[in-house]
Amino acid sequence: MPNRLADETSPYLLQHAENPVEWYPWGEEALERARAEEKPILLSIGYAACHWCHVMAHESFEDDETAAIMNRHFVNIKVDREERPDLDGIYMQAVVAMTRSGGWPMTVFLTPAGEPFFGGTYFPPTPRFGMPAFRQVLESVADAWRHRRAEIESSAQDLAGHLQRQLSLDGPPDALRAELLDQAVRQLEEAHDAQWGGFGGAPKFPQPMTLEFLLRASLRSDAGTALAMAERTLERMAWGGIYDQIGGGFARYSTDERWLVPHFEKMLYDNALLARVYLHAYQVTGRPLYRRVVVETLDFVTRELRHDEGGFFSSLDADSEGEEGRFYVWRPAEIREALGADATLFMRYYGVSERGNWEGKNILHVPRTLEEAAGGLGLSLAEAEARLDEARRRLYTLRAGRVWPGLDDKVLTAWNGLMLAAYAEAGAVLDRPDYLQVAEGNARFLRQRLRDRDGRLWRTWRDGGTARYRAYLEDYAFLADGLLALYQATFDEQWFSWAHELIDLVLTHFRDPEEGGFYDTADDHETLIQRPKEVQDNALPSGNAMAVNVLQRLALYTGEGRFGDVALPALAAMVPAMARYPTGFAHWLCAAAFALAAPPEVAIAGAPDDPGTRALLDAVRQPFRPHLVLGLRPPGAETDIPLLAERRPVDGRPAAYVCRRFVCQLPVTEPDALVQQLI
Repeated sequence: MPNRLADETSPYLLQHAENPVEWYPWGEEALERARAEEKPILLSIGYAACHWCHVMAHESFEDDETAAIMNRHFVNIKVDREERPDLDGIYMQAVVAMTRSGGWPMTVFLTPAGEPFFGGTYFPPTPRFGMPAFRQVLESVADAWRHRRAEIESSAQDLAGHLQRQLSLDGPPDALRAELLDQAVRQLEEAHDAQWGGFGGAPKFPQPMTLEFLLRASLRSDAGTALAMAERTLERMAWGGIYDQIGGGFARYSTDERWLVPHFEKMLYDNALLARVYLHAYQVTGRPLYRRVVVETLDFVTRELRHDEGGFFSSLDADSEGEEGRFYVWRPAEIREALGADATLFMRYYGVSERGNWEGKNILHVPRTLEEAAGGLGLSLAEAEARLDEARRRLYTLRAGRVWPGLDDKVLTAWNGLMLAAYAEAGAVLDRPDYLQVAEGNARFLRQRLRDRDGRLWRTWRDGGTARYRAYLEDYAFLADGLLALYQATFDEQWFSWAHELIDLVLTHFRDPEEGGFYDTADDHETLIQRPKEVQDNALPSGNAMAVNVLQRLALYTGEGRFGDVALPALAAMVPAMARYPTGFAHWLCAAAFALAAPPEVAIAGAPDDPGTRALLDAVRQPFRPHLVLGLRPPGAETDIPLLAERRPVDGRPAAYVCRRFVCQLPVTEPDALVQQLI
C-alpha cells in the first residue's frame, strides 16, 4: 500500500512510495505527529541518481522487518536533497560535525523539535566493513531515546547551537590583494596530480570551479604553472572513462585516480560547469579537443536532458536493470558485430580488450594517440578520424536500444541557470545560433513556469505538476548569472532587466544586514532550527560566491555602488579561506580575480548585423576575457542600461567605448585598437 509519498512529484520520493516504511515528506504533518507522540524523527536524505541510495533502499527500506522497526519507533521522513538544499545543508553539517564525514544516503535522527542527535550515511543490512547493521542502529537509537532522553535532548540542543553560529562576511577592503591569487595557485600545485591531473587521490572529482580559477590565473604573465595544471586535468578527463566517449557528457566522478572508472550518474550541474570550463580552455589554447568536448556535452544535454518546453532535467541514473554502469560498458563481441572491419581501429583507440577493464567489461577511454591506434592499418589520420566518428554514431544507436538509466525529470531553477549560461556563452563564442535558441528557450521556460506574479522564483517543476518550494539564494544567483551570460550573447535587454530584478530580490529577502553576505533562505521561508548561510563551494558554487560574482558585474553595468558595497566586504572576509583551501572556495577565487583585475566595461555602438560591429565583438569574445562586462546598443535604440547611455557610432561606423575604474578612453572603430585598450 502506498505511503504518504505517493502524491509527491520528486522522482526520488516516488521511488520510495511503495516502501513498507511509513514515509512522510518533510512538512507540518510529520513534525506534528513527532511532537504529539514524543517520537524521534528518522530523516533520510538522498537523490534519484544516487547509487548507494538505491542500495540502501533495496536492502533496508524495502525489507518488511526493517520497516516494522522504523515504523514502531520513529516518525520517518524522506527528503530529496535537490528539492530541499536547506534541509540537506543543515543536517549534512550536523552529520559531519558528529562523524567527520558526510555523503548520501544521509541518515539523521532528530528530536521532535528537529534537532539532530545521531547520524551517518549508508548503513548495511548486516555488520560489515566496521559498520553496524542498520537494524542495530535503529534499535540502539530507540533504546537510547527511551532510557536517556534527557541526555539526548541536552546534547542535541548543544549541537543545534553550534550549527547556528554564522560566519561573518564583512571584511576589511584592504584584505583583497593580488598575492592571494599566487598563494592559491601554490596551494593547488601541492595537491595537483602531475601524472593524471586533478587534485588529491581517488575518488577524484572534476572540480570545474578550481579549473576556472586556474584558467583565470593563467592570464597573469607569470602563471604558466596554472595553465599546465588545468590542461593536464582537462586532457586526462576528456580521454578518460569519466567522459562518455560515445554520447558525450561527464559522469559525476571517478572512483580511481586515472579518471577511468566513473560513478556513472550524469548530473546536469556537472555538465553545465564542465562545458563552460572546456569552452574557456578552448578560448585560451585553441585546442580542437576542448571544443569537441563542449559541443558533444551540450549536444548530449539537448538530446537527453531537455524538456520539450525548454527546461533541463536534473540527472541520469548510474544504474539500469539493477546494475551500475550496465548501459555504458561494452564487450568486444558487441563491437565487432556492430562495426565489422572498423572494430580493430575502434578497439585500439578506445582501449577495448577481451579481458576488459572493469568487471570483465570495457569502459571506453583513450589510452593512446590516434596515430598509434591507426598505425599499421593503412589509414591516414583523416580517414581514421572519419571512421571513428561513424563508429561512434553506430554504437550510440546500438546503445540507445538498451534499457536506459532512470531519468530524474524534475527541473531545478538553480541548475537550469548554470546550463543556461553554458549554452549562451558557447553560442556566442562558437557562433552556434542553435545553442542561443536553446538558451533563449530555457530562459522563456523558466520565466513562464518558475516565476510567480510577484517576480519571486520557485525551486522545482515537473511536467504534469505545478512549481513547488520557494526558491533559495542559489536559484536567484545562478539564474541571474545565466541571464547575464544570455544578455552578453544576444544583447536582448529583457534578460539583463530580469537579472537585475532577481538581484534586487536577493538584496531584499536574503541579505544578512548584521554579518554581511546572504542567507540561503529568504526572510519569509519556513522556520528551521537554523537559517543556513553556506559559503563553501562544493559540487556547486555557493550561493554567496555566485551572488558576489553577479553583484560585481551589475555594479559595472549600472554604476550603482550598492552592489559593490555588499560584494567587496564579503570577498575580503573570505580571503583567509581562499588562500588556505582553494579547492573549497574556488568560485570565490574567481570573484576575487575579477575584483583585482580592474575589469573593463565595454560598450559597443553599432547595428548587430554590421560587419564592423561583428569585428569589434569578435575582438572581445574570441580570446578568454572573463574580467570584463560587454554591452551593445544599436543606433537609435532605447536602453535602460547605464553603461550604454550616450554611446553612439563614430562617423557612421560602429564604435567601442572602454572604461575602467571610472576612467573612459576615446572610442575606437578598429578591432586592433580595441584589443590594445583591453590589455
